[in-house]
Amino acid sequence: MTSEVIVDVQPKEISIALLEDKKLVELQKEGQEECFSVGNMYLAKVKKLMPGLNACFVDVGYERDAFLHYLDLGPYFHSYEKYLKQVLSDRKKLASFNNASILPQLEKDGSVQKTLKVGQELLVQIIKEPISTKGPRLTCELSFAGRFLVLIPFNDKISVSSKIRSSAERARLKQLLQSITPKNFGVIVRTVAEGKRVAELDKELKLLLKRWENSIQNAQKATSFPKLIYEETSRTVALLRDLFNPSYEAIYINNKNTFNEVREYIQLIAPENDNIVKLYSGEIPIFDNFSITKQIKALFGKTVTYKHGAYLIIEHTEALHVVDVNSGNRSKSSEGQEENALDVNLGAADELARQLRLRDMGGIIVVDFIDMQKVENRQKLYERMTQNMQLDRARHNILPLSKFGLMQITRQRVRPAMDVNVDETCPSCFGTGIVKSSILFTDTLESKIHILVNELSIKKLKLHVHPYVAAYINKGILSIKYKWQMKFGFGIKVIPDQSLAFLQYVFYDSTGQEIDMKEEKEIKTTKPKIS
Repeated sequence: MTSEVIVDVQPKEISIALLEDKKLVELQKEGQEECFSVGNMYLAKVKKLMPGLNACFVDVGYERDAFLHYLDLGPYFHSYEKYLKQVLSDRKKLASFNNASILPQLEKDGSVQKTLKVGQELLVQIIKEPISTKGPRLTCELSFAGRFLVLIPFNDKISVSSKIRSSAERARLKQLLQSITPKNFGVIVRTVAEGKRVAELDKELKLLLKRWENSIQNAQKATSFPKLIYEETSRTVALLRDLFNPSYEAIYINNKNTFNEVREYIQLIAPENDNIVKLYSGEIPIFDNFSITKQIKALFGKTVTYKHGAYLIIEHTEALHVVDVNSGNRSKSSEGQEENALDVNLGAADELARQLRLRDMGGIIVVDFIDMQKVENRQKLYERMTQNMQLDRARHNILPLSKFGLMQITRQRVRPAMDVNVDETCPSCFGTGIVKSSILFTDTLESKIHILVNELSIKKLKLHVHPYVAAYINKGILSIKYKWQMKFGFGIKVIPDQSLAFLQYVFYDSTGQEIDMKEEKEIKTTKPKIS
């Protein structure tokens, strides 16, 4: 199986798609003005204690206060609390972390009311994004994630991923990290560290230690609360850090700055693979070029069709996701209803596993499969679903089919589920149901180009239109596009864009910035009747 990452950087949004054998399996979208906040660390103050929940609310700058449970204070909270007081008490000289004393661990059955007080300063890290009406979830057990290692201050343990099966390799890695890890730090060795040399691990460990030092220095200099003291790496780099593997065929990026940022990171973690990072400079939008736009329109939405006319209906409620499996207009198998149901259900299991990753659906998922009578067929379906979910990085649990034919799945949720609206709003009538004559559409475009070239002096521009419209404009030797170029100059290019509706258009200048030439919504007025 080959994997490719496609990164589409736009002025307002960054989209990252993961393809496996050319099929879209993961999609992340993030506004340029937004940030992916899991992993970010703040110096903040306790705002409110909740003894009934054994938790507190902390102000970290979000619309809703963040939630911190007593158990998320971490076993080394007393040590960390004492060191933080030392740091904040002297703004000129930073207290040595190596000389910090490790105090007894926090009691597991203690209470937040006896441990914290309102207004107390804490170093906290976000472990869950705000979801729906809930604020972020916090922890005081800080960690800095790298490609091979996770560094944990105020800890003294070296842990090795249980996915590394070889006992000899586990012992080697543990002994190696014990020899290079400074005092008062713990390390978790990730699965991808298997077989790595000491030089590679030591290089990353020093990088993570530097991040910790910078964070503490930022906390020492803080004059207002809440204060962001450590920000997780960019979304592109963070995704690659968790996903990257040598089987990647290519990473395509359509932005020079992001290309340089990703290539520097790949050179750091896998210098032998830096040639897979490629800058895309084609005229066609990058997602169109790799058939991602078409897959997005087909895979998102309430109804998802898979093989032979069968389809899934996916509903999202406040408490859970509900998935209904339908055979549709599929013709029945000659072997009978049972075999037909099994075939449809197995196909649904394949598509559902893909949809869970693609939409990043979390929490409780209840799936209503087509009823099957044979126990062995129900077991086959359960095993198929379990096998498909092995590729999913999120923690999950799958229960066998109940007697009602329902399968229950729980899946780790750290972000809201991906919800992409595939419906297209009519750009011509704005919902009125009345549009201008489509045959005059090219005349409208020509008038816009006239304004841009002759009145605004923009000589080089790109016009993005629906592929059908682009084909019509580019058709023939004496095409409409050729006539425009002869009249307004050869700096005009017409680009087919699958993300646009039929009579929608977008102009871009030579730097890739959108030029707003859209018409205002027409207000329909009626004349009063004269009796």
